[in-house]
Amino acid sequence: MVIDDHPLFSRGLSLLLPPVSEGRVRVVGTTDDASAGAALVRRHMADVAVVDLHMPPPGGVRAIAAIRRAAPMTRIIALSGLAEPDAALEALRAGAAGFLPKTATPEALVLPLLAVLDGWSVIPEPLLRQLLADSAPSDDQGIVERLTSEDRRLWRLVSAGTSTVDIATTLHVSERTVKRLVANLLRQLKVATRVEAAALAGRVGLEADPEGGGRSAAHWSRG
Repeated sequence: MVIDDHPLFSRGLSLLLPPVSEGRVRVVGTTDDASAGAALVRRHMADVAVVDLHMPPPGGVRAIAAIRRAAPMTRIIALSGLAEPDAALEALRAGAAGFLPKTATPEALVLPLLAVLDGWSVIPEPLLRQLLADSAPSDDQGIVERLTSEDRRLWRLVSAGTSTVDIATTLHVSERTVKRLVANLLRQLKVATRVEAAALAGRVGLEADPEGGGRSAAHWSRG
């Protein structure tokens, strides 16, 4: 099933896919109405739906979501004239099994269509690399991975507002040692104060101190 608001494109796929695929792929129906896509897919029991993302409202992404609800066994490939990471992610989250450029030739579409039918997901390598790069941890998030477990424990205590005395009690060290450890932690975090360290912990999603972080932290948790 081809869901695209450009009749020439849909007609071209209908004519060209069967011969270039040696009969393995044929178009059972087309529509230029995104809102009609799900009903047509279900009516024709299409194995694969090819959906253009840039269609008039409700648009391609909503059409993909509707198809997933109406025909969960149908595999979906999203098409776009541009290699747009945001659009690709939105389509994949809506239920598409693949994302391909609309500029691909019918010959280039055959293998991805068959692969999707066999349960694979397909996406052009350059776009995949861009998506991976965009989803890589930020510098702030990478800080957590570079710290030792002891540093992370101290960071949790600092972030909870725990006093130097209570940190010393919790870690079984002297107050002087705590001050040295905190100063070293702030250098690693590249912040100047405990408040900034606490704010950074919130940004990177550092989990709360499981031990309660001393008297100050316990008071905060009750409040």
